[in-house]
Amino acid sequence: MNFICGIDEAGRGPVIGPMVVATACASGDRKLVEMGVKDSKKCTPLMRERLAPQIKNCCEYAVRTVSAEEIDERRKTMTMNVLELEIFAEVLREILEKMKAKGADPKNVVIYADAPDVKEERFADELRARLGEDIIIISRHKADDLFPIVSAASIIAKTTRDALVREIEKELTKKMPLPLGSGYPSDPRTKRFLEEWVKRFGALPPHTRKSWETASRLIGKNKIEKLGEF
Repeated sequence: MNFICGIDEAGRGPVIGPMVVATACASGDRKLVEMGVKDSKKCTPLMRERLAPQIKNCCEYAVRTVSAEEIDERRKTMTMNVLELEIFAEVLREILEKMKAKGADPKNVVIYADAPDVKEERFADELRARLGEDIIIISRHKADDLFPIVSAASIIAKTTRDALVREIEKELTKKMPLPLGSGYPSDPRTKRFLEEWVKRFGALPPHTRKSWETASRLIGKNKIEKLGEF
């Protein structure tokens, strides 16, 4: 039997919270199309929460959460594109092992991947090399909008990350009762939360990507303000 797998990430760009990579695998995408599965960014939060369990019921899936701390550590030796490539390979190895256990031959699996690289085929080639399998990989920009199986993976990744961000907000607001926001640098609530936290505590909050320019700029600004007090 032939299978298709889709893989995507959620949370590549935020300054707070993890990046989540998810893959979904099925014998076809007919059920996903009937469910109304589409790119997670085009779904309302309510739609994503409704679709996620349905996707998990009809697909094999695997999820990998990459914490802010792990991102900071790994970015010391690699770019975000390489980090994403490494995590994609890790998650795909997991799902392929699951499929092999079900009797599937990797040669009968087609993988659709969302490409962070400007050169789509280069990303596919590097991913294939890391998997060490003679396998078909189709890598495209905005694959989550092109292929329902990638849309399914994007919904799993997004709902997983959203739940984790809510947990982080619960943890942090016990110490400072301000809304955390989405965790993205462009979110005014997140920006205000970080600025206020640094002012109050002189350091970045837990779960913050210290290697992000937004974070380092805030710390630098705080140090300058402290020096100005003398």
